[in-house]
Amino acid sequence: MKHPLPTSLLCTLLFISSMFTHANAQTRPRDLGLTIGVLPAGNLNAITDVAGVKVGQVTLLEGRNIRTGVTAILPHDGNIFQNKVPAAVFVGNGFGKLAGSTQVEELGTLETPIILTNTLSVPTAADALIDWTLAQAGNENVRSVNPLVGETNDGGLNDIRGRHVTKDHVLTALRTAETGAVAEGNVGAGTGTVAFGWKGGIGTASRKLPARLGGYTIGVLVQTNFGGVLQVNGVPVGEELGQYSFKQSLDKSSDGSCMMIVATDAPLDARNLKRLAQRAMLGLARTGGIASNGSGDYVVAFSTANRVPHSTDDRTTAVVVLHNDFVSPLFLGAIEATEEAIINSLFMAETSTGFQGHKVEKLPTEKVFELMKKYGRGK
Repeated sequence: MKHPLPTSLLCTLLFISSMFTHANAQTRPRDLGLTIGVLPAGNLNAITDVAGVKVGQVTLLEGRNIRTGVTAILPHDGNIFQNKVPAAVFVGNGFGKLAGSTQVEELGTLETPIILTNTLSVPTAADALIDWTLAQAGNENVRSVNPLVGETNDGGLNDIRGRHVTKDHVLTALRTAETGAVAEGNVGAGTGTVAFGWKGGIGTASRKLPARLGGYTIGVLVQTNFGGVLQVNGVPVGEELGQYSFKQSLDKSSDGSCMMIVATDAPLDARNLKRLAQRAMLGLARTGGIASNGSGDYVVAFSTANRVPHSTDDRTTAVVVLHNDFVSPLFLGAIEATEEAIINSLFMAETSTGFQGHKVEKLPTEKVFELMKKYGRGK
């Protein structure tokens, strides 16, 4: 299926390239000597360290009021509908819109890529995912598609009511998805987000288990847009810098959302993927997130180790899955990778001014490192 690119989209695509370079001009904390956790990171320290996983992003930064975008995560580069992957969803706090979650929970499989965007663009993204799936070779007779779309509300910096994300933006994110390094900060679905009162965004990290623990990889990608009392590697940064939820009064400053996508090459079934997803919330908690009343905190976990055919003549299926007694290292990996992905989203974000002149400052990383030294946690 061909989708012609309008002039406005071509301008956006030109911006994607420049934004990728710009976002990565920031320095990740690990590159500055701040190591989170005890497990080693993967080569890229990204969700794409899980072999086959691809990420595509479209960033919409137009005029004074548009600060939004799309982030697409593909479990593999084949026909995902015909070759589904085991998956599970965990809801930390359900004030949000994770379209398609009930079928994933019921059947334990993921049959489309995962799309992240803003709250009011979920229907558009779901429609685009349906188009994408129906257009795949081999899906000519498909009559039901379960698109999985998550969101956070970027209405502080973005003219969210304008619903500027189009189907073409979503399809472009899907078409341009790649393995390799992932842009972080003010990109894709994180373009207009805010975390802990500072500029949030897209963040990613990974953990590679030692061979004696199975050698598996766990990768996490987050879209941060939530509140609490920021901690970086155990240091009370939010408290020290005087910026945290409920400092002045019982207001809504902690509300927001966090989408967490966990990928692994460990052979887990849906039951243990649900357990893995639960641990990602512990990673969020380690950063000081509180899963407030108005926060949509969702985790989607999937495994690339096994494929689930859409149709088969076999009444039974034999698959190899990891025994319960060997999943604990993966749990630790998910916790650490989620924590670091969230911190990366803050370190890689930059100050942004958007809708109605609203300005959100970037995390003052120099002060953070001074605090690291003060608490004996940094170089």
